[in-house]
Amino acid sequence: MDPLVYLLIPIAYLIGSISFAVMVSKCMNLPDPYTYGSGNPGATNVLRTGNKKAAVLTLIGDGAKGFIALVLARWLLGDDTLVGTLNSWVLCGVVLAVFLGHLFPIFHGFKGGKGVATACGILFGINWILGLATLSTWLIVAFFTRYSSLAAICAAIFAPVYCVFLFGVEPMGLTLTVMCVLMLWRHRNNIVKLLDGSETRIGSKKT
Repeated sequence: MDPLVYLLIPIAYLIGSISFAVMVSKCMNLPDPYTYGSGNPGATNVLRTGNKKAAVLTLIGDGAKGFIALVLARWLLGDDTLVGTLNSWVLCGVVLAVFLGHLFPIFHGFKGGKGVATACGILFGINWILGLATLSTWLIVAFFTRYSSLAAICAAIFAPVYCVFLFGVEPMGLTLTVMCVLMLWRHRNNIVKLLDGSETRIGSKKT
């Protein structure tokens, strides 16, 4: 393997560090997402401004960077077979790098989002069935509970389970488990609020 392919990992981190919540808010003259609501630079918090278009653009952007990082890595690694790709530790490094870039972006003082949309893009970049199964889990939980955080938590837990069911015990399954733990950690405050009934539902404004 060409040693240069390891450059894909820092490149993925830089891609993940791009905050579309901040970019979209600036372009649409909206408040800095760090200054209101949950203070989280993500689509759910941007939605609290009442600007649905901005929230959708943030969601698409954050998801696209995860997808693009994975597709770019798979293309440059020259591996179009699913099993071979899943066994690539470099690709596993790319997954963690782009995800950590979103959580701890170098361009924004290492204060990032919770990684839900980016994780979704990553999963679709790995395999569309894996991405669709996990996204469906999020949509079902979000639809019936209107809790974005609960939907994200459930999807994060099921993602590595789906991966193992689809492809067996592979390095990528372990990587997604690490990503799941990171996402649960980022949602620790939401878990407390869910337990005490103070969590904000989707579409509600938070002062």
